[in-house]
Amino acid sequence: MFADLDYDIEEDKLGIPTVPGKVTLQKDAQNLIGISIGGGAQYCPCLYIVQVFDNTPAALDGTVAAGDEITGVNGRSIKGKTKVEVAKMIQEVKGEVTIHYNKLQADPKQGMSLDIVLKKVKHRLVENMSSGTADALGLSRAILCNDGLVKRLEELEHTAELYKGMTEHTKNLLRAFYELSQTHRAFGDVFSVIGVREPQPAASEAFVKFADAHRSIEKFGIRLLKTIKPMLTDLNTYLNKAIPDTRLTIKKYLDVKFEYLSYCLKVKEMDDEEYSCIALGEPLYRVSTGNYEYRLILRCRQEARARFSQMRKDVLEKMELLDQKHGVWRTRWPTRQGQAALGCATLPEAWGPGSVPAGRTGQLQVFPRRRQL
Repeated sequence: MFADLDYDIEEDKLGIPTVPGKVTLQKDAQNLIGISIGGGAQYCPCLYIVQVFDNTPAALDGTVAAGDEITGVNGRSIKGKTKVEVAKMIQEVKGEVTIHYNKLQADPKQGMSLDIVLKKVKHRLVENMSSGTADALGLSRAILCNDGLVKRLEELEHTAELYKGMTEHTKNLLRAFYELSQTHRAFGDVFSVIGVREPQPAASEAFVKFADAHRSIEKFGIRLLKTIKPMLTDLNTYLNKAIPDTRLTIKKYLDVKFEYLSYCLKVKEMDDEEYSCIALGEPLYRVSTGNYEYRLILRCRQEARARFSQMRKDVLEKMELLDQKHGVWRTRWPTRQGQAALGCATLPEAWGPGSVPAGRTGQLQVFPRRRQL
């Protein structure tokens, strides 16, 4: 296409500067450096890197990135060559290969267009839709939409609501139990005063024992409250710190994921546009002037993918820590529950044998029967 012209087509760089350089990469066992290339003759004057694959020599070196232009291989210019010819040039080199490039000094903010923002909104809407609903509305579902971490977020919200209700119920129960223990203390004080003023020795002794018993009930009640209070503290920490922090991290992760999916969708649309123009035999302006807009989106997609991978790793770590904290809390609960039950079991001993006057003995229900919730 360009060979038929008597002049060179000026590249439209969109104000993006480029810096020349070269890098020497050691090939792996499969004789690969880990990049895919695009552009080149006969439709594009620039041959550029489309993608840098993970855990490959190019990715581990970190010098070249998606969107960078390749200008030579081992000192040989690739101007006017197709991407197939350049790929063969790279494959023919064994061991180390030197890539000459023009580094694209792109600002990711340039790629954040209104189209990308609208695509992020679309992905947020599609995320919670079923496949049938999305198909009925004509919305395409990206491959990463069915994310297990989103389901974990829903489970987290449900757990938070459950524990919140449990905390409020327990607080109300403990408050009522504290008031009950203070009532027993007041009974003890009254019986003590009556016992001191009672002229009959037997009756006086009985009232004093009743007073001691009620005061013992109050002491055991306070001990029970002190045993249960740390359980509430742990639950509040889990509910008010651990869960909100993990929820915030998941929301940040979802935002990064939607951004990455938006760039993937944008690249797919631009590829389809380019293939359509090639099939019709019509030149596409951005392609014939260096395809800098497409290369900018490629760079933004690569950086968004890196952020997405890092955020996913962070979320998985936080979820693991949250599960560990939950496990520790559930382990401590039976221990403290056993201590509380032991405190309740010792309450009837406060009355002791002979604490009730003869003829008035009987079963005394210290606490009401438990209701099954």
